[in-house]
Amino acid sequence: MPWNNWSAERVGVVLAMLAALGFSLKAIFVKLAYAAAPVDAVTLLSLRMIFSLPAFLWVGFVASRSAPPLRRQDWLAVLLLGLLGYYGASMLDFLGLQYISAGLERLILFTYPTLTLIIAVLWLGKRLGRREIASLLLSYAGIALAFAHDLHVAGETDAVLVGGAFVLASSLCYAIYVAGSGPAIARLGAARFTALAMLVSTLATQLHFLATRPLSTLLQPLPVLLYGVAMAIVSTVVPAFMQSAAVRRIGPERMVLIGTLGPMLTIFFGWLVLDEPLSAAQLAGAALVLAGVVLAGRG
Repeated sequence: MPWNNWSAERVGVVLAMLAALGFSLKAIFVKLAYAAAPVDAVTLLSLRMIFSLPAFLWVGFVASRSAPPLRRQDWLAVLLLGLLGYYGASMLDFLGLQYISAGLERLILFTYPTLTLIIAVLWLGKRLGRREIASLLLSYAGIALAFAHDLHVAGETDAVLVGGAFVLASSLCYAIYVAGSGPAIARLGAARFTALAMLVSTLATQLHFLATRPLSTLLQPLPVLLYGVAMAIVSTVVPAFMQSAAVRRIGPERMVLIGTLGPMLTIFFGWLVLDEPLSAAQLAGAALVLAGVVLAGRG
């Protein structure tokens, strides 16, 4: 096989690109599921996590079998970050996609590197330099352009603002997760931590579902179930472990930079699959957000 002779760096870059592709398709699957049947965000997220569960159970078991037992602080980190980074961020994101386009969702969600910078300034004592300030200005100027595009197309200011607020809150949750997961990954390993955090998220999602929905709600039409399976495999399990493998080979900074492909891919697939309008303002907004993320990664 030709890839047997690839360097670790080249393999890492390819894995990072494939992970970005998988994550970028999540919003497309969500929008397709919403269009296929009147399914709500809680039920759809529950299906995604149920279909993802076997893979994360297996990886968690294998990764933990010969590893030392978790300490109390490890359990606390897994619990808090699993609730915040996967359950909280996913729930807010799915809610936001009920109101805004997939392209705008991905642009807002990809502010998490710049939000991570802000968290570092407010709580970790980091000082903002010129590069970081420029990154923030570029990213949020790009979101403003994309917002203007969606407001013009949708004609419903309240819906776009509500949806944008949900997704921005999702991005903030994920930024806190990224900022706080580094020490846990260093102690537990990327695969073990990811699997355990996803198991926490799955449990929280199912408890939320059972507390707010009858169990029969999971009996959805076949297209919704198939989109749930696609989200679980293509946009959750596979890219999550591809991303972990890429980080081991090329580091988190380059991983984030390559991940900037995500918003552009989502905008493209939103236009191709969902017939979402594609305008010069939206492309310009995407370019500004990506430029801001590149600066954040280099900082």
